[in-house]
Amino acid sequence: MGVALLGGLWPAVTVAVFGSLLLNWYLTPPYHTLTIADPENALALAIFILVGVGVASVVDLAARRTLQAARSSAEADTLSALAGSVLRGEDTVVPILEQMRERFGMESVTLLERDGGGRGAWRPVAHAGDPACRGPGDGTSEVMVSETLTLGLRGPVLDAGYRRVLEAFAAQAAVVLDRQRLRQRAAEARQLEEGEAIRTALLAAVSHDLRTPLAAIKAGVTSLRQDDVEWSPADEAALLATVGEATDTLERLIDNLLDLSRLETRTVHPVPRPVSLDEIVPRAVAGVPPGSVVLDIPESLPLLVTDAGLVERAMANVVENAVKYSPHGAEVTVSAALVPALGPGAGHVVEVRVVDRGPGVSDEDKATMFLPFQRLGDSRPARVAGTPGVGAGVGLGLAVARGFVDAVGGTLTADDTPGGGLTMVVRLPVAAMPATPAPDRVEETA
Repeated sequence: MGVALLGGLWPAVTVAVFGSLLLNWYLTPPYHTLTIADPENALALAIFILVGVGVASVVDLAARRTLQAARSSAEADTLSALAGSVLRGEDTVVPILEQMRERFGMESVTLLERDGGGRGAWRPVAHAGDPACRGPGDGTSEVMVSETLTLGLRGPVLDAGYRRVLEAFAAQAAVVLDRQRLRQRAAEARQLEEGEAIRTALLAAVSHDLRTPLAAIKAGVTSLRQDDVEWSPADEAALLATVGEATDTLERLIDNLLDLSRLETRTVHPVPRPVSLDEIVPRAVAGVPPGSVVLDIPESLPLLVTDAGLVERAMANVVENAVKYSPHGAEVTVSAALVPALGPGAGHVVEVRVVDRGPGVSDEDKATMFLPFQRLGDSRPARVAGTPGVGAGVGLGLAVARGFVDAVGGTLTADDTPGGGLTMVVRLPVAAMPATPAPDRVEETA
């Protein structure tokens, strides 16, 4: 029985026969010979051999069934874990290979792909553990997935009983790889589609919005250069004011187009440094009409850790948009406060609120108002018609503002103003918490 447990059936049969010979030699008359004098002793020895062989067979069968049950349980556990990774939506190949390496005690598992549609050299696509296999022959085991994909395993040699589980892992790794590449192609297609949409909108902007200020500049300059017309000082001032307004509008449009191109090509690289908010906001509102914006910035706010130039451009676009849609004579309020950041233990941020009393924005439009070339309410007349520096644009201001705020690690969201209007909320990271907030505030009118 012991030999059957350790060595299997045939070693146990050999031991049973050898034991019967020892029994015959030492304990069966005549002693120390293989001759058996009594037939009953011969029958007893025969029964001894048969019982030994039978018991060895049963023990060997039980041991093999126990081993098969343990292996089946391990396979079921492994396949269950693999199915769980499928349900969890593993989107990369490496976690699948890492799970395979841990389950089978391998040093490394490498997914190899053959270039040239199955005729080129093998190259590793992904691997878990080190050292990775450079080809199918580098490992101790190999599992073919297809003509162009194979798994190379480096570690202990596995018997054929694990082949089914290895093939399941290999098939899942191939599926995840295909899914990953399909997502990459879909993302590239979306980028191409978005780029095409931006190019189409940019062409429309160039053909209309940029030509409008150019036409105004050309008309004003051409009128001033006429020798056959005697312009009064008031008329000359009006024409020069028109040229100046159109030039400012054209400059802002070009700046926004350049900023959008930087954001789209991901060439915006913020240079964060400690800076005070009361240095940024006054410069940001310098381009709006005098008396249209009221600033309410506490002096006790902590320093920001941000790129002052990007934040200034973002705030300028947000404020100009608020002034554009505010009723005539209504002031836009720009206030700031130190508030807790979203999430437990996230610290504090400086929150800047730009409040206008315009028509507001519906919840449906809030989802798209930060997209490029989106001008909400284009059919409505400008709220401040004839105001220098304020007018219709190509719908880039809020898109550029959100892009710059995101680039410096902040957030830009839209909220409703109580009583009517729109409130733009800008949250920016701070350098440090203030020791003791002071009640002093700086209130001025831009």
